Amino acid sequence: MELIQQNPDLSAYLAADEAVDHHHPRVRAIAQRLARRSSDSYVYAQAAYEFVRDAIPHSHDAGDARVTWRASDVLEHRAGICYAKSHALAALLRAEDIPAALCYQRLDGVVHGLVAVRFRGAWHRQDARGNKPGVDARFSLDGERLAWVPDLESNDVDYPVLYDAPHPVVLRALQQAPDRAHLWKTLPDAL
Repeated sequence: MELIQQNPDLSAYLAADEAVDHHHPRVRAIAQRLARRSSDSYVYAQAAYEFVRDAIPHSHDAGDARVTWRASDVLEHRAGICYAKSHALAALLRAEDIPAALCYQRLDGVVHGLVAVRFRGAWHRQDARGNKPGVDARFSLDGERLAWVPDLESNDVDYPVLYDAPHPVVLRALQQAPDRAHLWKTLPDAL
């Protein structure tokens, strides 16, 4: 799939905002800890991806009722659904000057959040949702290793747009949900 860079200014994919708050001390501290392992940006990006995928459980899988949406909160509470985990990964990447975009799929009638990272002059989508039986997502620049592949013969959609900030529909759903049970009833079904 050819990904479409919505914003022609690549620096927009390095910016901080309300959800991807990579200037927050908590985000900076985790980024610095991960960056100490290697000065190579690819190694760092993979470490950040694996940290978010493995150290922050998907709220549904963990039975966690909290709804997080700001990257710093996801990292503090160690909980989030796919959108929130994407915000955390984008923040960790941007904290080390690695361009990161937010992107989405629609699977079984619900929007799913991903991150795209820019390396070798191209965007590469990553899914930090978290693995579980039947899900084996991996960091890869050589072909996508996402949690799920949309069934384009059904009503699934692979949105090709790379957003520099969370989609407003996604952000609103997260911000307005008092708990995950409510969020599950109001998850966006399209962008």
